[in-house]
Amino acid sequence: MSDASRTTPTRPSVLSLNINSKSALYAAYMPFLVNGGIFLPTPKNYKLGDEVFLLLQLIDDPTRHPVAGNVAWITPHGAQGGKTQGIGVHFSADESSKVLRGRIEQILAGHLGSSRPTHTL
Repeated sequence: MSDASRTTPTRPSVLSLNINSKSALYAAYMPFLVNGGIFLPTPKNYKLGDEVFLLLQLIDDPTRHPVAGNVAWITPHGAQGGKTQGIGVHFSADESSKVLRGRIEQILAGHLGSSRPTHTL
């Protein structure tokens, strides 16, 4: 087997997102994913299933929450309706992701299920 035909595992991308308002969190959160997820605006191209590692800062909390996940949504450049280019990251099923999802849903209590548009649906 030649070196060129070997597949080398790629390291997950490390992304950072700072959400500074409840409306921005509502627009980015993806409650329809089993473990929850978040939309990240990015000009970089990803494929569905790509592994990513995210440092997420929520509103007035100085903590940067580390969360692993996979790309589950892609909004390409020039998407219909002027949607923001980026990816949706499906949180992994680990404990830190469960804690983060709980924190997000606590912040958004009463807003989930609203008909206001989001970055995804």
